[in-house]
Amino acid sequence: MQTDIKDAGPFERILTIKLEEADLESAKNKAARKMSESMKIKGFRPGKAPRSIVERMVGEATLRSEAIEEALPELVGPAIEEAELEPATTPRVEEVRDAEGGGVDVDIKVTLWPLLDAVPDFSGRKVTIDSPSVQDEEIEEQIDRLRDQYAELEDVERPATDGDFVMINISAAIDGVDIPEATAEDLLYEVASSSFIPGLDDLLGGSSAGDIRQGPGTLPPGFGQEEPREADLKVLVKGVRAKKLPEVTDDWVSDVSEFDTVAELTDRISANLTVMKLDGADNEFRSKLIEELGEELSLEIPAALIDAEMEAAFHNLAHTLEQQGLDFGNYLRIVGQSEQDFVEEIKRRSEQTLKTRILLDSIVAIEGIELADGDLDDAIEAMATDVNQEPAALKEALETSGRIEVLTGDILRRKALDRIVASADAVDDEGQHIDLRPPEVADDREEGEDSADESDAEED
Repeated sequence: MQTDIKDAGPFERILTIKLEEADLESAKNKAARKMSESMKIKGFRPGKAPRSIVERMVGEATLRSEAIEEALPELVGPAIEEAELEPATTPRVEEVRDAEGGGVDVDIKVTLWPLLDAVPDFSGRKVTIDSPSVQDEEIEEQIDRLRDQYAELEDVERPATDGDFVMINISAAIDGVDIPEATAEDLLYEVASSSFIPGLDDLLGGSSAGDIRQGPGTLPPGFGQEEPREADLKVLVKGVRAKKLPEVTDDWVSDVSEFDTVAELTDRISANLTVMKLDGADNEFRSKLIEELGEELSLEIPAALIDAEMEAAFHNLAHTLEQQGLDFGNYLRIVGQSEQDFVEEIKRRSEQTLKTRILLDSIVAIEGIELADGDLDDAIEAMATDVNQEPAALKEALETSGRIEVLTGDILRRKALDRIVASADAVDDEGQHIDLRPPEVADDREEGEDSADESDAEED
């Protein structure tokens, strides 16, 4: 087998395989036998018709094409290995042409995984993110949510507003026929909660005790029918009640929480919000840093890589939709996208994903990042815990399926990202450094416990 190789782009190669006439003849015999297995040829059992008869029935050109397809799988793998190429996607046939002196030349395009000789400088880079500092208003909002859970209702002599409760009698009819499943009396309903029948909130806004409101609504499935249906709603408002929030005092805090004082509750809310906002800020910092570096890459991603990434993304989405019982058309309607917009969005995300992966892989190579002792075992143990499986069994399964290399790549890319993050700086809108380290856990031990422990140690 003769092969030639030439560049077809920064990360693509054209591998030309010469299929000799003798090899082609042998492949024609195999192709004819295979084709005859699915053909009904008078006087011959399936798979037993001579090549000459099969060729006469299907045509010389068709048999030749089938023969080339028959021969290529056994030739492409060894040719790629001999050329020391590592395809990132499935190699594809670009052209088949007659060769001088007989046989055929087949051009195979091989797409390689891009690795860069240099990446944008990330040392000392400043990335602007939202400040993770906790505001007083955010603490008050959390306290108000707790107050809302313990609110009491009191009758009010005014029209209902959002968040008020109304005592109602409600009925619904479709084409003049009452729907028993949508009939209720003395129903206490929160205005603007969207928790019952769509359209009900539109009727109740601004209503007062004694009002009778009528208008359209949409009965969801389960109200006497399998599909949503338009209905006529009729509502009698019997009373309006407003929430009365409890006063924030030490006694109230002690009654409804694990804390004794308002100050303790406030401190804990502040600490929890701080941890949450720091986590969000760290994610924002990492995402923006990678995005900035990706935008500065001078890189043309091979189309075959983008197509493969898009196909994988669409396959994952289709699997998710199938589990949820949704078809693709309904999904597009729910998210408000046309098919063209969806494809463009998938392509954009695929390109961004590939850029990130290529960037991190290149940093791994340039910086010489390697696995440390225990990195792989720690990752497998964490995965095993998530899927409730023994680490040894999971490791064996990963090795058998060849996914251990995938996991190794993920670990190295995480290390590369950590190195980038450690070399860059998060700043606020004014350019001031933001410390993204989580706060130290407070020591809740009683005062003097440390000294007591130290005294005991000295006595020992």
